[in-house]
Amino acid sequence: MDPAGFLQSTFILPILLASISLFLFLITYSSKKEAHKLPPGPPKLPIIGNLHQLSKNPHISLHNLSKKYGPIFHLQLGQISTIILSSAKMAKEAMKTHDISLATRPQLFAAKHLFYNCTDVAFAPYGPHWIHVRKICNSELFSSKRVQSYGLVREEEVAKLVHRIEESCNKNGTTNLTRLLNIYANAVLCRAVFGTDFSVEYERFGFHEMLNEYQELLGGFSIGDFFPSLEFLHTLTGHKQRLMRAFQRFDQLFSDVIKEKLELDDGQKEHKDFVDILLEELKDESAEAPLTMDNVKAILLDMFAAGTDTTFITLDWAMTELIRNPTALKKAQSELRNIVGQNKLVSENDHLPHLHYLKSVIKETYRLHPPVPVLLPRESMQEITIGDFKIPEKTRVFINAWSVGRNPESWYNNPEMFEPQRFMGSEIDFRGQDFELIPFGAGRRICPGMIFGSAVVEIGLAQILHSFDWELPHGVEVKDLDMSEVFGISMPKKSPLIVVAKPYDGIKK
Repeated sequence: MDPAGFLQSTFILPILLASISLFLFLITYSSKKEAHKLPPGPPKLPIIGNLHQLSKNPHISLHNLSKKYGPIFHLQLGQISTIILSSAKMAKEAMKTHDISLATRPQLFAAKHLFYNCTDVAFAPYGPHWIHVRKICNSELFSSKRVQSYGLVREEEVAKLVHRIEESCNKNGTTNLTRLLNIYANAVLCRAVFGTDFSVEYERFGFHEMLNEYQELLGGFSIGDFFPSLEFLHTLTGHKQRLMRAFQRFDQLFSDVIKEKLELDDGQKEHKDFVDILLEELKDESAEAPLTMDNVKAILLDMFAAGTDTTFITLDWAMTELIRNPTALKKAQSELRNIVGQNKLVSENDHLPHLHYLKSVIKETYRLHPPVPVLLPRESMQEITIGDFKIPEKTRVFINAWSVGRNPESWYNNPEMFEPQRFMGSEIDFRGQDFELIPFGAGRRICPGMIFGSAVVEIGLAQILHSFDWELPHGVEVKDLDMSEVFGISMPKKSPLIVVAKPYDGIKK
């Protein structure tokens, strides 16, 4: 629930004020931390602190506050002392200088319920279990060698994407590109992780709705997470009930997949997928941090949800921005068609390395529309110093990647504008070394699926730009496109992208 809407409720607010005001006041203000050591921040209200200053789009609220209070500022969000970082310099201090001290996660209520007590990769606290499961994911799914081995899967699924676009436009005249991009991202991920093509079951299982619910529930700004001593708030707001319904749907899905895997003889398997590998790890009792079946399901949810969501969101925003910017669209297609020629399919090995403007389009999309606008929260494991300010132990730290990508200190030329050419000839990349561009984070907690996701985005975007000429439906103008966002753990567009795709006649039949 949106914190501002929650606090405005005529039912909830009196309960908070009447029943727990004294209790919360004592907790909030009994801290022994020295206030003058903390970064500056806006004035606080009793009980709620600065919660009233978060809108339904916290990344924008935090961005606006950074303009007034600087690239590092302090908020008291309920009972939680919170630091917000909004510049490349501050992000570098957090994710490089103090990487180990900020390598753990706070225990969010939603994550504990969805991820089997935070035993996945993304939300697990720093320790032996996290190190073990991250090593498994890096070596068995997300290494460069593994990602290259899924080249045939990407090639087949991008061909299916082209076919679905053709079918949709032939049937309806227009196509819901957002939906088809979601199916494509989900199909690539599911074939790599589960060894199964789920595209047929996409509608029947309601995958899109499941992913939407997932990303909203895990936004990190649930009101109950800021009052950890008052767990009943999650029930009062309906948050817990939503969590339990989402958990049951995902748990049933993974139970069915695992049951099917266990019933297969090894001789029936053509090759091992990621589920097979996890089930082998499950049997390894000698491991430093042995896995349980719940751990396996938690990791699968990471792969399924995060791997699908962030990929399709990037593709969706990239196509939306290109259609809004015809010059950039024409330039990207011109580059593609000069290099790919009359070939029907774009080759990952022969063509993608030469598509410099396309890569710039992707970087610019990551800059303006990072798939995770506010990176997953970190928690300080000891007192540290960032920007001359003392950050006490057990302080929650948010890095606003959305704001970093718009910070005029790093992007002094039209930071709010979509201009891919800014990356032409630039060495800045998104792989965690350049802190001006951190869509996947950096340091120990960098997103392990970065290489995998980027490969799916590159070939998908290249192929649909090469295969079709794009325009808006009759009567729809660029100014009519809805650019509003749905804030959650990821940031999809609120409205689907409806377009007209016309097959490019320069392709050899």
